[in-house]
Amino acid sequence: MKQDTKQKIIEIGARIIHLKGYNHTGIQEVVKAASVPKGSFYFYFKNKEDFGLHVIDFYNNMYMGMIDPIVNNKNLLPLKRIEKMFDLFIDLFKKLDYTCGCPIGNLSQEMGDLNQALSTKLTESVELIAGVYKDILDEAKQMKEISETIDTQETAEFIVSSWHGSLIRMKIIKSIEPLKLHKRFILNTLKSSMIT
Repeated sequence: MKQDTKQKIIEIGARIIHLKGYNHTGIQEVVKAASVPKGSFYFYFKNKEDFGLHVIDFYNNMYMGMIDPIVNNKNLLPLKRIEKMFDLFIDLFKKLDYTCGCPIGNLSQEMGDLNQALSTKLTESVELIAGVYKDILDEAKQMKEISETIDTQETAEFIVSSWHGSLIRMKIIKSIEPLKLHKRFILNTLKSSMIT
């Protein structure tokens, strides 16, 4: 029961933070939405920062859970898996009417240079996501889908960074086109690396 209450606070708080941002989300708002007394919040979390760290873990687990069936589908070639990951989120943001963006990207913009503990956690999160792409790119290199000269670590980091930039532009212009452009550019660049 205790774990259920803690998870409920995290999940509801994560949704509010995703919509409003960390600084615009109050503890009172979270406990009210979760229908729990304020004392419950401080039973599970030392303070708002501690809560924020748990929320980042929640976002990471949610993201990994969404992509896991694609990442581990060995019936698909590596580049096809990357394409399907892009498509998964392109479809998601269409349904969200081009709003919200990536919760990790949003928090990184908002809190990355303001709170050291959150900044460190967010860095780990981005590295986790980049690591997923690196593993797939390493596999693509082994299967000769991409050139042996490609630095898979740098490429993975670029994919994540450019995706976050595309999400910002998507929210500004209220269009899915920046995400489609990101997808085309990344996949075309990777595929063309094999053209001599």
